[in-house]
Amino acid sequence: MAGAENYEELPIPPRISDATLRDSAHMAGVEFGPKDAAAIADLLVRTGVELVEVGMVSGPGSKDAPLVEAVHATVGPERSMTLLVVRDRQQVARALDEAERLGVRHIMYSIPTSEQHAKLKLGSPSAKFLHTLARSAISQAKERGFHVTFSGEDGARTPKERLVPYVTAGFEAGADRFRLAETVACLSPWQMETVIADLTAIDGSEIEIHSHNMLGMAVANSLAAVRAGADWISATVGGIGERGGNAPLAELLTSLRVVHGDTRFDLTHLTELSRIALKGSGLGEAFQCGPTTPHAFAYELPGQLSHPEAYETLPAELVGNARELRVRTRLTPALVTWALADSGIFVDVDAFTLWLVGRQEQAGAPLLDRDAIRKAAIDFQSA
Repeated sequence: MAGAENYEELPIPPRISDATLRDSAHMAGVEFGPKDAAAIADLLVRTGVELVEVGMVSGPGSKDAPLVEAVHATVGPERSMTLLVVRDRQQVARALDEAERLGVRHIMYSIPTSEQHAKLKLGSPSAKFLHTLARSAISQAKERGFHVTFSGEDGARTPKERLVPYVTAGFEAGADRFRLAETVACLSPWQMETVIADLTAIDGSEIEIHSHNMLGMAVANSLAAVRAGADWISATVGGIGERGGNAPLAELLTSLRVVHGDTRFDLTHLTELSRIALKGSGLGEAFQCGPTTPHAFAYELPGQLSHPEAYETLPAELVGNARELRVRTRLTPALVTWALADSGIFVDVDAFTLWLVGRQEQAGAPLLDRDAIRKAAIDFQSA
């Protein structure tokens, strides 16, 4: 496997939380049902993801209650986390009541930290007000026995002189973990290392990174955060999420495997996870990048199919995917030979290839995969 000779050891092997069943609630038109939520949660845990983030609660009658209950029934409340919106003390109390009713054990507070977001959502940009609100919310939750992660919504754009005192105050109030949300993707990996280093320097801190992928750097920024001492990475299946999506889980875990030699995760479930999540979200199977897509290990050059190890960072089977032939007008006898191997179908390969090329031209060059070539060979036999 590529990179095997020069793995770069990370200071701390990161723990992974997955926000597919929470961040998707903010993505336009995406809604999961309880059945899909249960299937996704089960596969995430089997992959080795430690926490499944599901749903959002702001008060009684949560719309996401069926998802939370489905995930709890599948993987247990200790393996899941639910987001609670923070606006004022009374609203937090109502949200905690609902979380208790649902049997939630891990909560994550969404608290805007930048002046722009605080003014918009809290009605005040005051750092003092922000600290007071966070301390109050964290104290209320700890008194009830919750494990508390508190966030820095728009934290990546929050100046150090505002962010570090806020995070310090949260840990002093008893919080268990802080999540830096790169709500608006704006940092390079080297900038991310600097921001995270300021946070990991806080006594007793446990830090998580949650990056959005608008600039295509969510995985790179997540790994940079871990290099700077972050303990957790938040990702989503297929990168599902708002504003360019999130750090895609498959790319993240395969990067940890290839670049850092991290073998803790069972990657064979990743392709099935992507299939269920894309279908359940209503996003379909439009082209995406990454190792779990139908295109990732699809080839139309014979050498790539015959000697895949010369072209692949990791084998298709490692992530539960499969190698495939996809061709329109560049069909060759070598590709036909590969497609018919072990099929029990025997034809004159050269004659059949010439026949199939002619049929392709007449039909407007539809996509051919291995099954289509095998079906065409049967048609050729009876022609």
